[in-house]
Amino acid sequence: MNEDQQPRVRPARPSDLPRLAELAAEHAVYEKAAPPAPDLAERLGALLFGQERPRVRCFVAEIPGGEVVGYASCAPEFSTWQAREYLHMDCLFLSDAHRGLGLGALLVEAVAAEARELGMDQVQWQTPVWNEGARRFYDRMGAIGSEKLRYSLPIDRDRDCG
Repeated sequence: MNEDQQPRVRPARPSDLPRLAELAAEHAVYEKAAPPAPDLAERLGALLFGQERPRVRCFVAEIPGGEVVGYASCAPEFSTWQAREYLHMDCLFLSDAHRGLGLGALLVEAVAAEARELGMDQVQWQTPVWNEGARRFYDRMGAIGSEKLRYSLPIDRDRDCG
């Protein structure tokens, strides 16, 4: 079978930014979260392509014909307890109609390969507790889950700290 007829995962390109923003909006709806910023494509572009050595990486899942149907994003992070860096997979998302085709595993493999390329031996991520499908998928892949609550603290950058 011709390579163009196989689903594939590849690094994101600047031309993917509008579609990445659409998928991120779908992802936010799926996870019952606030929608992404309206200028998400531009902001992602600056992080992914606007620096000589970008910290953030993104991979896209593409079906035959070139349609981008999913993505995974990741960035290096640090574990104090392990005194080492790991690759944090911030997002992994496939549009509803394209789940179950093996693309999720290909995206995880791309992130794992990036971790190896960076000299890291671990990828970490989280998923909502209610997302049973994702939990089954990650369990099948041999990932080890641990329960924690994730917090975020909004910071008012205009507030005087003095």
